[in-house]
Amino acid sequence: MFRFNFYWMYGLIFMMLVALYMTNDSSETKEIDWTEFQKLTKENVFDKMIVFNHKNIVEATVKSDKVNLVFPEEKNKHSLSPKVFIKIPSSDKFADFYDNAVASNHIDTQVSFEEGDDTMWNFLISFGPIILFVLIWIFFMRRMSGGAGNGPGNVFSVGKSRAQLFDKDNDTKVTFKDVAGLAGAKQEVEEIVSFLKNPSKYTVLGGKIPKGALLVGPPGTGKTLLAKAVAGEANVPFFSLSGSDFVEMFVGVGASRVRDLFRQAKEKAPCIVFIDEIDAIGRARGKNINMNSNDERENTLNQLLTEMDGFGSNSGVIILAATNRADILDKALLRAGRFDRQIYVDLPDLNERKDIFNVHLRPIKIDKSVDAELLARQTPGFSGADIANVCNEAALIAARNDKKFVQKEDFMNAIDRIVGGLERRTKVMTEAERKSIAIHEAGHATISWKLEYADPLVKVTIVPRGKALGAAWYLPEERQITTREQLLDEMCATLGGRAAEELFLGRISTGASNDLERVTKQAYAMVVYFGMSERLPNVNYYDTSGQEWGFTKPYSEETAKLIDIEVQRIIREQYERAKSILTANAKGHDLLAAALLEREVVYSEDVEAIFGKRPWPSRSEEILESQQAADEKKKAEEKEGKEKEEGTTKTADANPMDKPGTDKPDQQEE
Repeated sequence: MFRFNFYWMYGLIFMMLVALYMTNDSSETKEIDWTEFQKLTKENVFDKMIVFNHKNIVEATVKSDKVNLVFPEEKNKHSLSPKVFIKIPSSDKFADFYDNAVASNHIDTQVSFEEGDDTMWNFLISFGPIILFVLIWIFFMRRMSGGAGNGPGNVFSVGKSRAQLFDKDNDTKVTFKDVAGLAGAKQEVEEIVSFLKNPSKYTVLGGKIPKGALLVGPPGTGKTLLAKAVAGEANVPFFSLSGSDFVEMFVGVGASRVRDLFRQAKEKAPCIVFIDEIDAIGRARGKNINMNSNDERENTLNQLLTEMDGFGSNSGVIILAATNRADILDKALLRAGRFDRQIYVDLPDLNERKDIFNVHLRPIKIDKSVDAELLARQTPGFSGADIANVCNEAALIAARNDKKFVQKEDFMNAIDRIVGGLERRTKVMTEAERKSIAIHEAGHATISWKLEYADPLVKVTIVPRGKALGAAWYLPEERQITTREQLLDEMCATLGGRAAEELFLGRISTGASNDLERVTKQAYAMVVYFGMSERLPNVNYYDTSGQEWGFTKPYSEETAKLIDIEVQRIIREQYERAKSILTANAKGHDLLAAALLEREVVYSEDVEAIFGKRPWPSRSEEILESQQAADEKKKAEEKEGKEKEEGTTKTADANPMDKPGTDKPDQQEE
């Protein structure tokens, strides 16, 4: 179909300007032959002549008082500077003729020679600025009106949504098979995908799919990866953007982008909208310390709340969002009807870390020494992103050492590198400093080995790494709850370094500053948050709702003083306990410190050779044992079920009443 384009008008105007220039000339023109030109030249009719060498043409301007000799029939219409054009034989013949005319007739005509016609140059001088202005105006109008693909740089498209659209034709290859662990979160998200693929399964019973799901969890746990898997599995349009994409310096832009996003989503419904880092616009309203200086963010949030569950309908549009700061989100955003589900994506446990390692080990060339279960036990508290970093760092370390395969040693070095930092063996230390560090680290190792609830030791080193001059590596227990005894044992082991310095060196140093910071925070948490103090039992001064306590503390000055006294008492008791344990095991401590000075790195096997085997099994071993027992029990139940089914089948076959040719009692009666 013929469709009118507004930009055709620009071309029409341009053509009219060219035609006007070509047809309208302020001077009268006429072409004469060479013979007449010679005659008029000898009569001194021309004021000046321009000879164009390239075209053998002469442009002659007629004197104003002799116009009637050239244009006798239109003498009343002549312009002030009429011109004539003459086709000459050549420039040389014209020069000879002109020289003779000057000598014999004494003419005063000025003559100049040029190489070509200046018509185009005159045109550019006359209309060049106008054309340039029109082109610049067209360029800015196209940019302002959202032309050139409606890109983000357009002035009028600043209120358009910047969401990236994914559909079945995009190259989104991430599926749920690529997401290891996160069993509970995957189940919740898979249900949303299942509804989009087969909605009648749920609506036939009167159920409704949740309008929104909020993924909450620490950084690096796989929230965005889950969203990518949804985009790869759903086979429906998937809009992806960040919370910061709504933020702009112009007033009203955020709300406009929210409206445009949901307008596009409604057009492509059913679809999924994923907003990553939603806390950028979802922060609770009315808590800004700058009073009303950030109303634009609140207007954006208000528009988002209205679009998600307002007076209008958003059927078929499901909202997925992710954040690691759910405590600062507005309560209206979290209510049912907007985000019906909050899916908590926690740090992976032992089994989930093993699955994640298996995923990230696929593209890496490893040998038989690498065990995913061992690596999972060595990385407690690691997120999925941390595990990916470990695998990549191990591959880099192996390549740096010119290995053909990545080995167990490379993974151990990668874990140490990520947790503690890069080794600094070139750092200059005196012998006294090395001895002090060895005694300090041996104190930590000794007490942690002798306490039941302290974290099991992995290795101790006095090699500087990162900001630390020495380190003791432990295998933290993955507890769901922590008792008072466990907290006290951890505090005692943390104070072991300072206690060893005081006992065996007779002086203390600044090397325990980080230990003291951790112990102080832990003791304060025991008193203020956990209610584990003898003088302040069962009292908690922490507000989990996120409202905080305003500008004042929720307790009096007397209570604050009592808190300080209790914190100091707990730390003092554990410090004395650490010194008593070290005094009782002074010989073993000295052997461990000497081994550190000699070898710089001591492993748990060496500590076991000095102090003997720990009588308490680690929690990781208990978890593995319980899991193995559960697996064996499940296999036994399945086997027993199969045997029962086979026994029932045999009994049914052995029943004589079911055999052919055998009459049943009721049939015999008949």
